[in-house]
Amino acid sequence: MDAVYMGIDVSKDRLDYAYYEDKQRYQVAQDAEGIARLVRDCQARQVALVVVEATGGLEMPVVSALLAGGVPTAVVNPRQARDFAKSTGQLAKTDKIDAQLLARFGFAVRPRTYQMPSEEAQALDALLTRRNQLIEMRVSERNRLASTHASQKKRLCEHITWLEDEIKRLEKELERTVHQTDTWKAKDDLLQSVPGVGDILSASLLAWLPELGQLSGKQIAALVGVAPLNRDSGQMQGRRTVWGGRAQVRRALYMATLTATRRNAVIAAFYRRLRAAGKPFKVAMTACMHKLLTILNAMVKHNTYWIEPVLLGSQVVTAARAETVPI
Repeated sequence: MDAVYMGIDVSKDRLDYAYYEDKQRYQVAQDAEGIARLVRDCQARQVALVVVEATGGLEMPVVSALLAGGVPTAVVNPRQARDFAKSTGQLAKTDKIDAQLLARFGFAVRPRTYQMPSEEAQALDALLTRRNQLIEMRVSERNRLASTHASQKKRLCEHITWLEDEIKRLEKELERTVHQTDTWKAKDDLLQSVPGVGDILSASLLAWLPELGQLSGKQIAALVGVAPLNRDSGQMQGRRTVWGGRAQVRRALYMATLTATRRNAVIAAFYRRLRAAGKPFKVAMTACMHKLLTILNAMVKHNTYWIEPVLLGSQVVTAARAETVPI
């Protein structure tokens, strides 16, 4: 019997799904009854892989149900799926077409199956996501202050104060959540032993980068989106650029790296050398983010705490990694 591949296009109210090389399209409501019916259909057909696009969380109820029902499921980046559709010459886009293309994508690419995070990881993710939402709201409200009529400024300031208090409350809850799990607490202590790494980056890595310490430095950098990618063709050598990856991790890593360029001897020395060589700020910061992430990955992999480096002439020597960096 040939393996069966299914694609599901997820929307708020319904699920459109299709099987590879089956012209018929199916549809169920995006509710408990509809999802249960879809899972039974997958089990009856012994589906080898279901492919779903990441849609900001709308896909999680059906993904959870499929995994609980023993149906292998992959959650893929929408851009990757769309690029695949273009490569096949399919430019039209509807829910039914997308479902068929996702099934075809699963057959051709065989993406890695999704591993459902633990309840603790999902709770940590929810806290971090809510904190980011409140920070964005605070930025927007502060930007409105200058153009707001005087009669509304008091209310605006009160809302900003409420947002700041709520952010602080969430940050305390984040700390408690991390410390409630022994494994997380041990990893959190290890990560925060590095100057520049604080509660937010540590929690972000725990929630959004479970692969930390399991991959090579190059692989983890590419996964986050801080690895320079070549753009060469023939005699032409293009500028190296970074793109893709996990934006949420990258934002937290950027803020930590900004602090590390002042407080971490290794990152600060590396940053100064790049700037002295004429590298633009963004290029130097991206390189420092790459370096900090690589260090954290190695520390988690070998369960090694940070050891404060010492200065030897024009070199920074880190005992933890036996590494020298010019200053």
